Amino acid sequence: MSFNKVDSNVDLSLFDINSKRKSADKFGLNEESNIRNIKVDHAMKIVNQQWKLLGLRPRTIDSYNYNFSKFIEVTNVVYLHEINNDKIYEYLSSFKEVRDTTLKGRLKQISAVLARFYDNGWLASVFWKSIKIKVDTPFKEAATEKELSLLISLLDKSTFSGFRDSIAILLLYKTGIRIKSLGLLREKNIEFESKTLILPGEIMKSHRTLMLPLDDDICALLKELISVNNDIRKEHSQKNDYIFVSNIGIPISNSVSPSNLISKNLWMYSKRWGLKNVNPHSIRRLYGQNLLKRGADVNLISHAYGHSDLSTTSRYLGLDTSTVVRNLRDYL
Repeated sequence: MSFNKVDSNVDLSLFDINSKRKSADKFGLNEESNIRNIKVDHAMKIVNQQWKLLGLRPRTIDSYNYNFSKFIEVTNVVYLHEINNDKIYEYLSSFKEVRDTTLKGRLKQISAVLARFYDNGWLASVFWKSIKIKVDTPFKEAATEKELSLLISLLDKSTFSGFRDSIAILLLYKTGIRIKSLGLLREKNIEFESKTLILPGEIMKSHRTLMLPLDDDICALLKELISVNNDIRKEHSQKNDYIFVSNIGIPISNSVSPSNLISKNLWMYSKRWGLKNVNPHSIRRLYGQNLLKRGADVNLISHAYGHSDLSTTSRYLGLDTSTVVRNLRDYL
Protein backbone atom coordinates (compact mmCIF):
# COMPACT_ATOMS: atom_id res chain seq x y z
CA MET A 1 0.00 0.00 0.00
CA SER A 2 1.31 3.44 -0.88
CA PHE A 3 -0.11 6.89 -0.25
CA ASN A 4 2.86 8.64 -1.84
CA LYS A 5 2.55 11.45 -4.41
CA VAL A 6 -1.11 12.05 -3.77
CA ASP A 7 -3.27 14.09 -6.16
CA SER A 8 -2.78 17.80 -5.54
CA ASN A 9 -6.50 18.62 -5.89
CA VAL A 10 -8.70 18.83 -2.81
CA ASP A 11 -11.68 16.43 -2.89
CA LEU A 12 -14.22 17.72 -0.37
CA SER A 13 -16.43 14.67 -0.80
CA LEU A 14 -13.91 12.68 1.24
CA PHE A 15 -14.87 14.57 4.39
CA ASP A 16 -18.13 12.65 4.87
CA ILE A 17 -16.49 10.30 7.39
CA ASN A 18 -17.92 10.49 10.89
CA SER A 19 -16.01 11.84 13.89
CA LYS A 20 -16.91 11.09 17.48
CA ARG A 21 -15.54 14.49 18.56
CA LYS A 22 -18.00 16.25 16.25
CA SER A 23 -21.66 16.84 17.00
CA ALA A 24 -23.69 13.64 16.69
CA ASP A 25 -26.67 15.61 15.41
CA LYS A 26 -24.61 17.29 12.72
CA PHE A 27 -22.91 14.16 11.42
CA GLY A 28 -25.53 11.54 12.22
CA LEU A 29 -23.14 9.57 14.44
CA ASN A 30 -24.98 7.10 16.59
CA GLU A 31 -22.73 4.05 16.89
CA GLU A 32 -19.17 3.51 18.08
CA SER A 33 -18.77 0.98 15.27
CA ASN A 34 -18.71 3.84 12.77
CA ILE A 35 -15.35 4.83 14.24
CA ARG A 36 -13.96 1.33 14.58
CA ASN A 37 -14.68 0.51 10.95
CA ILE A 38 -12.57 3.27 9.46
CA LYS A 39 -10.01 1.82 7.08
CA VAL A 40 -6.49 3.21 7.03
CA ASP A 41 -6.45 3.88 3.30
CA HIS A 42 -9.64 5.97 3.44
CA ALA A 43 -8.46 7.83 6.53
CA MET A 44 -5.19 8.71 4.79
CA LYS A 45 -7.05 10.13 1.80
CA ILE A 46 -8.90 12.49 4.10
CA VAL A 47 -5.77 13.41 6.06
CA ASN A 48 -3.94 14.25 2.84
CA GLN A 49 -6.75 16.63 1.89
CA GLN A 50 -6.53 18.27 5.31
CA TRP A 51 -2.78 18.73 5.04
CA LYS A 52 -3.19 20.44 1.69
CA LEU A 53 -5.84 22.76 3.11
CA LEU A 54 -3.48 23.56 6.00
CA GLY A 55 -0.80 24.56 3.51
CA LEU A 56 1.78 21.84 4.17
CA ARG A 57 4.43 21.59 1.46
CA PRO A 58 4.01 18.70 -1.02
CA ARG A 59 7.47 17.51 0.00
CA THR A 60 6.36 17.23 3.64
CA ILE A 61 3.13 15.46 2.74
CA ASP A 62 5.01 12.99 0.52
CA SER A 63 7.38 12.24 3.39
CA TYR A 64 4.52 11.52 5.81
CA ASN A 65 2.85 9.29 3.25
CA TYR A 66 6.01 7.37 2.43
CA ASN A 67 6.84 6.56 6.04
CA PHE A 68 3.27 5.69 6.99
CA SER A 69 2.94 3.38 3.99
CA LYS A 70 6.06 1.57 5.25
CA PHE A 71 4.44 1.31 8.69
CA ILE A 72 1.35 -0.31 7.11
CA GLU A 73 3.53 -2.60 4.99
CA VAL A 74 5.37 -3.92 8.06
CA THR A 75 2.40 -4.21 10.44
CA ASN A 76 -0.38 -5.24 8.00
CA VAL A 77 -2.82 -2.89 9.71
CA VAL A 78 -6.13 -2.46 7.87
CA TYR A 79 -8.36 -0.57 10.34
CA LEU A 80 -7.41 2.40 12.52
CA HIS A 81 -8.47 0.69 15.74
CA GLU A 82 -5.78 -1.95 15.10
CA ILE A 83 -2.99 0.61 15.55
CA ASN A 84 -1.37 0.52 18.99
CA ASN A 85 2.04 0.80 20.61
CA ASP A 86 2.85 -2.83 19.90
CA LYS A 87 2.40 -2.15 16.19
CA ILE A 88 4.64 0.91 16.42
CA TYR A 89 7.35 -1.07 18.20
CA GLU A 90 7.03 -3.77 15.55
CA TYR A 91 7.62 -1.16 12.87
CA LEU A 92 10.59 0.42 14.65
CA SER A 93 12.12 -3.02 15.25
CA SER A 94 12.09 -3.67 11.50
CA PHE A 95 14.98 -1.21 11.10
CA LYS A 96 18.25 -3.04 11.58
CA GLU A 97 21.51 -1.34 12.56
CA VAL A 98 20.26 2.23 12.28
CA ARG A 99 21.06 5.18 14.51
CA ASP A 100 18.72 6.25 17.29
CA THR A 101 18.25 9.55 15.49
CA THR A 102 16.88 7.64 12.49
CA LEU A 103 14.41 5.75 14.67
CA LYS A 104 13.35 8.98 16.33
CA GLY A 105 12.74 10.52 12.91
CA ARG A 106 10.59 7.56 11.84
CA LEU A 107 8.60 7.75 15.08
CA LYS A 108 8.08 11.48 14.58
CA GLN A 109 6.67 10.87 11.09
CA ILE A 110 4.26 8.18 12.32
CA SER A 111 3.24 10.36 15.26
CA ALA A 112 2.33 13.23 12.92
CA VAL A 113 -0.11 11.00 11.06
CA LEU A 114 -1.58 9.54 14.26
CA ALA A 115 -2.01 13.03 15.70
CA ARG A 116 -4.13 13.94 12.71
CA PHE A 117 -6.21 10.78 13.24
CA TYR A 118 -6.67 11.75 16.89
CA ASP A 119 -7.64 15.34 16.03
CA ASN A 120 -10.29 13.95 13.69
CA GLY A 121 -11.74 11.89 16.52
CA TRP A 122 -10.74 8.53 15.08
CA LEU A 123 -8.42 7.50 17.93
CA ALA A 124 -9.43 7.56 21.59
CA SER A 125 -6.07 8.64 23.04
CA VAL A 126 -2.54 9.74 22.18
CA PHE A 127 -1.12 6.38 23.24
CA TRP A 128 2.02 6.76 21.10
CA LYS A 129 3.22 9.65 23.30
CA SER A 130 4.50 7.09 25.79
CA ILE A 131 7.10 5.85 23.27
CA LYS A 132 10.37 7.68 23.84
CA ILE A 133 13.60 7.24 21.90
CA LYS A 134 16.45 8.90 23.73
CA VAL A 135 19.21 10.35 21.60
CA ASP A 136 22.20 12.53 22.38
CA THR A 137 21.59 15.62 20.28
CA PRO A 138 24.86 17.39 19.52
CA PHE A 139 24.88 21.11 20.25
CA LYS A 140 24.98 23.16 17.06
CA GLU A 141 26.97 26.34 17.37
CA ALA A 142 25.67 29.74 16.38
CA ALA A 143 27.33 31.87 13.73
CA THR A 144 29.71 34.53 15.02
CA GLU A 145 29.48 38.28 14.63
CA LYS A 146 32.94 38.21 13.08
CA GLU A 147 31.98 35.77 10.35
CA LEU A 148 28.77 37.60 9.51
CA SER A 149 30.57 40.95 9.32
CA LEU A 150 33.23 39.39 7.10
CA LEU A 151 30.61 37.86 4.79
CA ILE A 152 28.69 41.11 4.38
CA SER A 153 31.91 43.00 3.68
CA LEU A 154 32.88 40.50 0.97
CA LEU A 155 29.56 40.67 -0.88
CA ASP A 156 29.58 42.87 -3.97
CA LYS A 157 26.68 45.14 -3.13
CA SER A 158 26.96 46.92 -6.46
CA THR A 159 25.26 43.84 -7.95
CA PHE A 160 21.63 43.05 -7.31
CA SER A 161 22.33 39.60 -5.87
CA GLY A 162 24.99 40.93 -3.51
CA PHE A 163 22.77 43.80 -2.39
CA ARG A 164 19.74 41.53 -1.90
CA ASP A 165 21.70 38.82 -0.09
CA SER A 166 23.32 41.30 2.31
CA ILE A 167 19.87 42.60 3.30
CA ALA A 168 18.57 39.04 3.67
CA ILE A 169 21.46 38.17 5.98
CA LEU A 170 20.88 41.29 8.09
CA LEU A 171 17.16 40.52 8.34
CA LEU A 172 17.88 36.95 9.43
CA TYR A 173 20.36 38.30 11.99
CA LYS A 174 18.04 40.99 13.37
CA THR A 175 14.80 38.98 13.50
CA GLY A 176 15.83 35.32 13.70
CA ILE A 177 13.14 34.26 11.24
CA ARG A 178 13.36 30.95 9.39
CA ILE A 179 14.79 30.93 5.88
CA LYS A 180 11.51 29.61 4.45
CA SER A 181 9.55 32.46 6.03
CA LEU A 182 12.07 34.96 4.68
CA GLY A 183 11.55 33.65 1.16
CA LEU A 184 7.78 34.08 1.49
CA LEU A 185 7.82 37.65 2.82
CA ARG A 186 5.73 40.14 0.91
CA GLU A 187 5.58 43.92 1.04
CA LYS A 188 2.36 43.79 3.07
CA ASN A 189 4.27 41.94 5.83
CA ILE A 190 6.26 45.07 6.67
CA GLU A 191 4.67 48.01 8.46
CA PHE A 192 7.21 50.77 8.00
CA GLU A 193 5.31 53.30 10.10
CA SER A 194 5.35 51.10 13.20
CA LYS A 195 8.63 49.38 12.16
CA THR A 196 7.09 45.94 12.55
CA LEU A 197 7.56 42.67 10.70
CA ILE A 198 4.29 40.75 10.56
CA LEU A 199 4.62 37.02 9.95
CA PRO A 200 1.19 35.50 9.23
CA GLY A 201 0.47 31.91 10.19
CA GLU A 202 0.51 30.66 6.59
CA ILE A 203 4.25 31.34 6.27
CA MET A 204 5.17 30.11 9.76
CA LYS A 205 6.14 26.58 10.73
CA SER A 206 3.98 26.92 13.84
CA HIS A 207 1.05 28.25 11.76
CA ARG A 208 0.73 31.07 14.31
CA THR A 209 1.05 34.77 13.53
CA LEU A 210 4.15 36.45 14.93
CA MET A 211 5.12 40.12 15.06
CA LEU A 212 8.73 41.28 15.44
CA PRO A 213 10.27 44.75 15.75
CA LEU A 214 12.53 46.26 13.10
CA ASP A 215 15.09 49.03 13.53
CA ASP A 216 15.54 52.14 11.38
CA ASP A 217 18.52 50.76 9.47
CA ILE A 218 16.85 47.56 8.28
CA CYS A 219 13.67 49.48 7.39
CA ALA A 220 15.68 51.86 5.21
CA LEU A 221 17.40 48.97 3.47
CA LEU A 222 14.12 47.13 2.89
CA LYS A 223 12.58 50.25 1.33
CA GLU A 224 15.55 50.51 -1.00
CA LEU A 225 15.31 46.82 -1.90
CA ILE A 226 11.60 47.16 -2.70
CA SER A 227 12.38 50.04 -5.03
CA VAL A 228 15.05 48.02 -6.85
CA ASN A 229 12.70 45.02 -7.00
CA ASN A 230 10.09 47.14 -8.77
CA ASP A 231 12.58 48.02 -11.50
CA ILE A 232 13.60 44.38 -11.96
CA ARG A 233 10.01 43.14 -12.09
CA LYS A 234 9.13 45.80 -14.63
CA GLU A 235 12.12 44.88 -16.79
CA HIS A 236 11.18 41.17 -16.80
CA SER A 237 7.38 41.62 -16.89
CA GLN A 238 6.85 39.98 -13.51
CA LYS A 239 3.94 40.81 -11.22
CA ASN A 240 4.38 40.02 -7.53
CA ASP A 241 5.06 41.82 -4.27
CA TYR A 242 7.65 39.53 -2.71
CA ILE A 243 10.49 41.16 -0.80
CA PHE A 244 13.20 38.76 -1.96
CA VAL A 245 13.19 38.02 -5.67
CA SER A 246 15.68 36.61 -8.17
CA ASN A 247 17.49 38.71 -10.76
CA ILE A 248 14.60 38.06 -13.16
CA GLY A 249 11.96 39.13 -10.65
CA ILE A 250 10.49 35.80 -9.52
CA PRO A 251 10.19 34.92 -5.79
CA ILE A 252 13.32 33.23 -4.47
CA SER A 253 11.13 30.55 -2.87
CA ASN A 254 10.27 29.41 -6.41
CA SER A 255 13.81 29.33 -7.71
CA VAL A 256 15.51 26.57 -5.71
CA SER A 257 14.02 23.50 -4.02
CA PRO A 258 13.56 22.57 -1.22
CA SER A 259 14.68 25.83 0.43
CA ASN A 260 15.37 28.99 -1.58
CA LEU A 261 18.04 30.98 -3.39
CA ILE A 262 19.35 32.76 -0.29
CA SER A 263 20.01 29.45 1.45
CA LYS A 264 21.87 28.14 -1.58
CA ASN A 265 23.94 31.32 -1.83
CA LEU A 266 24.92 31.21 1.84
CA TRP A 267 26.29 27.71 1.30
CA MET A 268 28.17 28.90 -1.78
CA TYR A 269 29.64 31.93 0.03
CA SER A 270 30.80 29.75 2.92
CA LYS A 271 32.67 27.47 0.52
CA ARG A 272 34.12 30.33 -1.49
CA TRP A 273 35.48 32.30 1.45
CA GLY A 274 36.15 29.51 3.94
CA LEU A 275 33.48 30.51 6.45
CA LYS A 276 33.01 27.66 8.89
CA ASN A 277 29.54 28.26 10.26
CA VAL A 278 27.36 30.62 8.23
CA ASN A 279 23.96 29.21 7.32
CA PRO A 280 20.33 30.12 8.05
CA HIS A 281 20.16 27.98 11.21
CA SER A 282 23.42 29.28 12.69
CA ILE A 283 22.31 32.89 12.09
CA ARG A 284 18.97 32.11 13.73
CA ARG A 285 20.80 30.71 16.75
CA LEU A 286 22.98 33.81 16.97
CA TYR A 287 19.86 35.98 17.09
CA GLY A 288 18.56 34.14 20.17
CA GLN A 289 21.92 34.05 21.92
CA ASN A 290 22.30 37.79 21.42
CA LEU A 291 18.90 38.35 23.02
CA LEU A 292 19.95 36.20 25.97
CA LYS A 293 23.17 38.16 26.42
CA ARG A 294 21.19 41.41 26.45
CA GLY A 295 19.00 40.17 29.28
CA ALA A 296 15.94 38.75 27.53
CA ASP A 297 14.42 35.80 29.39
CA VAL A 298 14.10 32.41 27.73
CA ASN A 299 10.31 32.60 27.55
CA LEU A 300 10.47 35.82 25.56
CA ILE A 301 13.12 34.39 23.24
CA SER A 302 10.98 31.30 22.73
CA HIS A 303 8.09 33.51 21.65
CA ALA A 304 10.34 35.48 19.30
CA TYR A 305 11.48 32.22 17.71
CA GLY A 306 7.89 31.04 17.32
CA HIS A 307 8.72 27.86 19.24
CA SER A 308 5.93 25.76 20.76
CA ASP A 309 7.97 24.71 23.80
CA LEU A 310 10.97 25.85 25.80
CA SER A 311 12.96 22.66 25.25
CA THR A 312 13.43 23.59 21.59
CA THR A 313 14.54 27.09 22.58
CA SER A 314 17.00 25.71 25.12
CA ARG A 315 18.68 23.64 22.40
CA TYR A 316 18.99 26.74 20.20
CA LEU A 317 20.58 28.66 23.05
CA GLY A 318 22.84 25.86 24.20
CA LEU A 319 21.15 25.75 27.61
CA ASP A 320 20.49 22.59 29.57
CA THR A 321 17.16 22.05 31.31
CA SER A 322 18.40 23.09 34.75
CA THR A 323 19.72 26.39 33.38
CA VAL A 324 16.36 27.15 31.76
CA VAL A 325 14.56 26.49 35.04
CA ARG A 326 17.05 28.63 36.95
CA ASN A 327 16.67 31.56 34.56
CA LEU A 328 12.89 31.40 34.49
CA ARG A 329 12.60 31.16 38.28
CA ASP A 330 13.56 34.84 38.58
CA TYR A 331 10.42 35.74 36.67
CA LEU A 332 7.96 33.69 38.74
